[in-house]
Amino acid sequence: MTQDNSPLALVIGATGGIGGAVAGRLVAGGWRVRALNRSPQTAKGPRGLEWAQGDAMIGADVRRAAEGAQLIFHGANPPGYRNWAGLVLPMLRNTISAAEAVGARILFPGTVYNYGPDAFPLIDEDAPQRPATRKGAIRAEMEAALVDAAFAGTPVTIVRAGDFFGPKAGNTWFAQGLAKPNTPLASVTYPGPLEVEHSWAYPPDLAEAMVRLVERPDAGAFETFHFAGHRLTGRQLVAALEQVAGRRLAVRRLPWLALKAMSPFNETLRELMEVRYLWDTPVLLDNTRLAAQLGEEPHTPIVAALEATLRGMGALPRYPAALAA
Repeated sequence: MTQDNSPLALVIGATGGIGGAVAGRLVAGGWRVRALNRSPQTAKGPRGLEWAQGDAMIGADVRRAAEGAQLIFHGANPPGYRNWAGLVLPMLRNTISAAEAVGARILFPGTVYNYGPDAFPLIDEDAPQRPATRKGAIRAEMEAALVDAAFAGTPVTIVRAGDFFGPKAGNTWFAQGLAKPNTPLASVTYPGPLEVEHSWAYPPDLAEAMVRLVERPDAGAFETFHFAGHRLTGRQLVAALEQVAGRRLAVRRLPWLALKAMSPFNETLRELMEVRYLWDTPVLLDNTRLAAQLGEEPHTPIVAALEATLRGMGALPRYPAALAA
């Protein structure tokens, strides 16, 4: 239970998968957590949050919500990748301005978009950022803004991870492609070759790592870490899903040609087409620096993580293997 003298964190994006996981972990760790949302009366997030009405696109709202905070988690993300160029940088700049004003550390969830193929297959924290896409260039620009903020005196922690999957991670490849929400799992639609390894991040594990990193008394002024997560080939992921489902699953390839044909008329599909290259080759994250700080990376066994994910999506089969056992 938090007390009035507990440290305060502002979470932007608490209704999302990773934002909600970070908010819940902070509450469990004794933090007071304030969550910014345009409609706090209807917002759904972990228990114990203090909701503040406001818009991440409005600097005054973010500054007001950040009052008294020691930490700001920036997890704002436009749904369906819509209008990335017009939204993500202004929202981040508002967070940076608020953190500068109140003296808070910024905690930022990074991705692999800001790396090009020259950094693959195993990306370390100091790999050069030469993005191959427009979205990647925006991500690189976001991190550059955070570097500038750190040099100006605002401490920053960036933790980069692969694709999310989890009970509330709705705006993800897993929930929008591999499995269907509110439908018992019977098939998997996979975006790439089944023999290629891919990095998957389970939000509760990632949130645990993030909070432990920023709670270190010797946390630096600017730090970057990589979260390895679950490194799985498509076949390994399908096998784990079959173990949860207790049945064989039909496996289909994502119809990229059809999506390409429809992409001129759908912004989300255009954005997805841009990152297709991340599925054609192994894209893995070297977590040596994170493991050196934490001892080991938090890691929920893949079958347990997938069962929780499918249950949260309403896609758990009626008689999953775990229950049958």
